[in-house]
Amino acid sequence: MGFDDVRFPVGIARGASGGPERRTDVVTTASGREERNSRWAASRRSYNVGFGVKTLNDIHTVVSFFEERRGRLRAFRFRDAADWKSCLPSAVPAATDQVIGTGDGVTAQFQLVKRYGTGATAYVRVITAPVPGSVTVAVNGVIASDVTVDHATGCVSFAAGHVPAAGAVISAGFAFDVPVRFDTDRISINLSHFAAGEIPDIPLIEVRP
Repeated sequence: MGFDDVRFPVGIARGASGGPERRTDVVTTASGREERNSRWAASRRSYNVGFGVKTLNDIHTVVSFFEERRGRLRAFRFRDAADWKSCLPSAVPAATDQVIGTGDGVTAQFQLVKRYGTGATAYVRVITAPVPGSVTVAVNGVIASDVTVDHATGCVSFAAGHVPAAGAVISAGFAFDVPVRFDTDRISINLSHFAAGEIPDIPLIEVRP
């Protein structure tokens, strides 16, 4: 599947609506009790960027971006204004924000993740589109310099001779985007309605690894 390493215009993205979605089957038994089963192991995010379109220039920008992506064909980066850092939205990412693994003296590659909640019930989200230049990695709290980051997968690799020792805690701080695609092959905009305040419908859907 095609992926363009470009970000949807941030100014328009700030006005988007959306967030995570899960699929849960809920069956009510004859006694009134419930049986619940999660169909998805990971959540999937969806957005509507039409809410961020305020001017005719915004419409032109979105249509141009849509055409370049060939509608639903090609995926791209999207900044979720409510959730795009390894830390709180008001904070600055630090190398100790998220634990991404424990060394065993052999493993040299670790996947960036973000945890939601604490303890055994925390949801661990795989981060596959970190922002280039934003990732800092620490081993036992000390910033590591002999690491490379694959910004297309979110994998962090330690150089030969610098593999974390057994028991070492590897952590990271970063900014990240969400890989998404348009969830429509058609954008319909009525300019008379737009002038009256009607919001165009421009859906995006997360592309999960």
